[in-house]
Amino acid sequence: MRVLVVMGSKSDSRIVEKATRVLDEFGVGYDVEVASAHRNPEKVERLAKKNYDIFIAVAGLSAALPGVIASHTTKPVIGVPVSAKLGGLDALLSIAQLPPGIPVAAVGIDNGKNAALLAVEILALRDEGLRKKLAEYRRRMRGTL
Repeated sequence: MRVLVVMGSKSDSRIVEKATRVLDEFGVGYDVEVASAHRNPEKVERLAKKNYDIFIAVAGLSAALPGVIASHTTKPVIGVPVSAKLGGLDALLSIAQLPPGIPVAAVGIDNGKNAALLAVEILALRDEGLRKKLAEYRRRMRGTL
């Protein structure tokens, strides 16, 4: 099982790090790429067609990246809006308001951690070991509240 984490700009790496820490904790394999939907559309298309199980797309401003990836794959895409302008509301709405037929999951602004946890939950549907790790993570989390 592999996840591709794509950021629209290197400046989004602080959000990507939140996601990769969680993926590391759960032992989920991943790759990280930088590819802008507007500046590198051919690269984004190539990446979307690779054999990954889930895509996490981190993008700010118009946040077209998650939708562009989703247009080239039938695999799950999780969009992470970045607080670049307007507090990230512009990016959140761009991700959440995609046209019917090309859905993208959206997590909260700058919330790379939740994007990775959602990816783990999806992967755990067919991986018993991951399901157990996720259940243990939740038990530990409840203990720290």
